[in-house]
Amino acid sequence: MQPEPEPPRPISQSTVLARRPIRPRRVAALAVVTALTLTVSTSAGTGHLPAPTAAGSIGLARSSALAPCTVHSGLDVQMTEGLPTPLGYARSTGTVHALTLMVDFSDAPGEGKAMDRFHEFFPQTQQWFRTASYGRLDYRPQAPITGWLRMPKPFKAYGIERGAPFDPGYRGLVKDIVAAADPKVDFHAYDLLNVLVTPNAGPSALDTVLSVTFAGNGDAPVADGVPVANASFIYSRQDDGSGSYSRTGYRVLPHENGHTFGLPDLYTQEGGGAVGHWDIMSEDWGAGNDLLGWHKWKLGWLDGSQVGCAATRGKTEYLLTPLYKPGGGKLVLVPVTAQNAYALEVRAQGGNDEAVCQPGVLIYKVDGTIDTGRGPVTVLDAHTGSGGCTRSPNVQAELSDATYTSGETFKDPRHGITVEVLDTDGDGNCRVRVTRK
Repeated sequence: MQPEPEPPRPISQSTVLARRPIRPRRVAALAVVTALTLTVSTSAGTGHLPAPTAAGSIGLARSSALAPCTVHSGLDVQMTEGLPTPLGYARSTGTVHALTLMVDFSDAPGEGKAMDRFHEFFPQTQQWFRTASYGRLDYRPQAPITGWLRMPKPFKAYGIERGAPFDPGYRGLVKDIVAAADPKVDFHAYDLLNVLVTPNAGPSALDTVLSVTFAGNGDAPVADGVPVANASFIYSRQDDGSGSYSRTGYRVLPHENGHTFGLPDLYTQEGGGAVGHWDIMSEDWGAGNDLLGWHKWKLGWLDGSQVGCAATRGKTEYLLTPLYKPGGGKLVLVPVTAQNAYALEVRAQGGNDEAVCQPGVLIYKVDGTIDTGRGPVTVLDAHTGSGGCTRSPNVQAELSDATYTSGETFKDPRHGITVEVLDTDGDGNCRVRVTRK
């Protein structure tokens, strides 16, 4: 979605763009959207492990071995892939308390019981985060108000369309939610807010996806002395008609909560063609998928000892274990400039990654100068034009077989970078060689 022209004063200084809808294939084409160790030698052969460091971007900042692989943010980037993640977002490790309110309106009264709406998303969402974070994020949803929280104005009166981030109606809606809930809710006790709107408010998600997040919000309404700084709004049910809604429909919430932790949208105006189904911040409809290893590191779910940095000339070999498995080497970064780098990881079917149809080494480029929703990450397709290896509903097929497998090579002649996938063992662990001239 293009930024609003000359917007009025926004709720937040860093607000996620409204998400473009993905239509099921039966209606239209996809229209929019471990045991091995890393080595850090700079010559042929292997080397010693980097010293263990703190997780996430803090670990990067403190590790001399990894510092050359820092991806810095560009100027005026609203929500960046660069490190470190700016202040103001919800923390993504330890225990996180998610205030969850079910909201309805006089012209869209709640359908059924409010707690039925709650259970459309839980416990699946906390299980997803537990798996994705290897247990480092203890996500605890809480609903202190178990009934529908009625807003003082009809839904139509707020004038909300496509979750426009600078929509004045949202400022009024947030204030009304805070006023209605404040007598029964201690906002100070929570790290983020989920607003589960009754599904009959607004259009079907097949027509327009209203769900949106206000994150890193320095200008939010204040309740109990704290700003309601990171809030996700979920509207109609993302049911693609494939019969999988009860199993996959919740995944819009981990996507939106990803924004509250500082992750940008990876789909673009053209849809999911840049990253496909390799990250829930790109596509969250249909079959399950995980986050990229870069995001896991950015969120503090990987230690510095699980990340390799191929920044110097020479040949370096790395052993990587599938991303879904806890422990072991997970991510290799190959810096290109101070603001972008290639990332290597092994993806295989397991954990949150049920849609992987060709296991192998995923190679993608991270760019800290490109904003949310404009393609800050690009997956490199090892088999361009193949049509992919999946026909799962709402999975971007072309990139589904983007992984590099044993014997395949990626080259960037301009920057003198070559990545070779040497071999894969019976457990899916891959040995790769990075050469820099």
